[in-house]
Amino acid sequence: MGRAIKMETPPLAPLSKSVQRVAILGLIFFVWALAIALRLLQLQVFQHDKYRHLADIQQEKLDHIQAPRGAIFDRNGNYLAISSEVPIVTVNPLRMPDKDTAAGLLASVLHLDKQEIFSDLVSAAARHRGYLIVDSDASQAEVDAIRKLNLDWVDIRKGTARSYPNGQLAAHVIGNVNAEGVGIAGVERKLDKDLRGTAGLARITTDVHRQGYDSEIEKAPVVGKNVTLTIDSRLQFIAEREIAEAVTREHAERGSIVAMNPYTGDVLALANYPTYDLNEKMKPGSRFYGREDYAVVAPFEPGSVFKVVTLTAALETTNIRPSTLIDCGNGSIRIANRIVHDSHPHGILSAADVLAKSSNVGAIRIGMAVGNANLLKYIHLFGFGHRTGIELPAEAPGLVRPLSRWGPTSIGSVPMGQEVSVTSVQLAEAGSVIANGGFLVRPRVVLSEQEPGGQKIERARPKPVRVLKPQTAFTMHQLMERVTLPGGTGPRAHVLGYTTAGKTGTAQIFDTAHHLYTHRYNASFLGFAPVANPAIVVVVTVSGTTAFGATASGPAFKNVMSEALRLMGVPRDLPDEIKEPPDNKVQPKGQEDDLAIADAANPLTPEELQRALGDPSDDGAIQVVRAQNVVAPQAPDFIGKTIKGVMEEATAKGVQVDMKGRGLARAQRPEPGAALLPGEHVRVLFMR
Repeated sequence: MGRAIKMETPPLAPLSKSVQRVAILGLIFFVWALAIALRLLQLQVFQHDKYRHLADIQQEKLDHIQAPRGAIFDRNGNYLAISSEVPIVTVNPLRMPDKDTAAGLLASVLHLDKQEIFSDLVSAAARHRGYLIVDSDASQAEVDAIRKLNLDWVDIRKGTARSYPNGQLAAHVIGNVNAEGVGIAGVERKLDKDLRGTAGLARITTDVHRQGYDSEIEKAPVVGKNVTLTIDSRLQFIAEREIAEAVTREHAERGSIVAMNPYTGDVLALANYPTYDLNEKMKPGSRFYGREDYAVVAPFEPGSVFKVVTLTAALETTNIRPSTLIDCGNGSIRIANRIVHDSHPHGILSAADVLAKSSNVGAIRIGMAVGNANLLKYIHLFGFGHRTGIELPAEAPGLVRPLSRWGPTSIGSVPMGQEVSVTSVQLAEAGSVIANGGFLVRPRVVLSEQEPGGQKIERARPKPVRVLKPQTAFTMHQLMERVTLPGGTGPRAHVLGYTTAGKTGTAQIFDTAHHLYTHRYNASFLGFAPVANPAIVVVVTVSGTTAFGATASGPAFKNVMSEALRLMGVPRDLPDEIKEPPDNKVQPKGQEDDLAIADAANPLTPEELQRALGDPSDDGAIQVVRAQNVVAPQAPDFIGKTIKGVMEEATAKGVQVDMKGRGLARAQRPEPGAALLPGEHVRVLFMR
């Protein structure tokens, strides 16, 4: 047998170094490719949603879409406030490389003041605010020019501009909005939430400069409610004309008129003078320029108008009747250590004549018969000492002292309208109690609201509350009518063709610094017509005048009442042939003087006057200045300084002051650090 041959495999030749390098490189590339594939799988499959969201954040932004603000109408459907869409130029002060250059650029394109813009930018940056409205009323050409600059710290947004077709008409009722569309006064502020609606959201796709080039609506805005006021524009115009004429004619400081339906509480006109134009633009960063709604926020001692309350309380709680004889002491009466005078001496007068001739002594005698507790009760029943609840901001409650704060001579002051403070709206509310037969009806300026596309829904109002017997109210109708007839204090207020009832009032203004009454007056007239079936109540107040109630306020009352009755179509209840006597013959000289002779022993203290204004936190103007971070000077701290020191500091800071008294500064108003409104003076009281 042949021997098997064993075959051996020759050993592999070692790889060359070049081949080894290629193999290692290939392995590296394979591992790298595998890692990339795994990473792509992780990014595009397992973490797709996460990184898609991050990309969206970089490429998209959500922007609020301001809802169109609801319109405001008068009771006849006439527009009082409307909104239209406009572009708003905003900036981010925190992203600006150079604020001075930015201010110059914005000012040149938008035609604004460079220094004002620069100041706003610095102020916003100091407060770390990344959003500032530069121009809320830019033209389309200005907006296009801004866009061409392609600045990453500028943004153009859609907004709405508020306009008021009638200018200053009903300015204090309507109010206005700031540059950001937020209500800051009047109904615009009180019903801001309803009028503003609900903002929407837009998703905007942006480029590398964060400039939008595409968008879609994420959430549609909800239009604000339309609001209908109780105001009648025709009567409002007349009231504003008449109060401006009365204040100017009598060289007074200010005045107000309130016209109200005594059965529903609808305020048909509410006018103040001075007033302002609602279309005046308030630029971002500018000082608040609004005016006070004196009829609502400025309480005052009413004077003889208050005798209506005194006599009404007597008819309800005592045996005094219109024919009851009252000893008026020949024009003077002593109460404790104080003597009160009549402006003209009277002997024996009937209770009816006490009201018609406005005898202070007679009113005090009647008040003493009523008693402190009953008098205070009826003061509250008429609504004094409490806010009426009218839909306007910063309403003052006035001030009625509790019995524990009545002094020995208070019964000599309160019956003739001293030691209490009221507002014109409260007087209209009280006058309505008499006019409507004894019901307390709350005044209101908002008639109804309407959802977009929905029906008008009348706002709920408190149910009228009976506070007087019907016969008492009707008796007061007759007694107040005598005031407007020859022999009374208010024949100038008599309306031709109609029976007219009313009451004059002239109250001395109290100087809190010197603790005495001045010879400047709050001159008022409260009345209604026709007497048998009153259709409207009108209150006129002229403050800071030297004239009496009948002279200062009577003519305005007559003209407003006459036009109101005509507009309402109220039939005349007096023969047309009865002519009105000339003004210089309506009353013998001096007989219209219804001044409450004061020299009061227990006047309202400065602290009580402050409380009468209400809670300062409810002051609309001041709160707007603070809440909106509006640039405004602050009241310096003058307390403890001499007169010279106060003058020097006031001059240095450009603050106007009213100084009264001598010695060192003991009190001031506004308080130190409070925001000062344009033209507002700081009142400083000096005492030794």
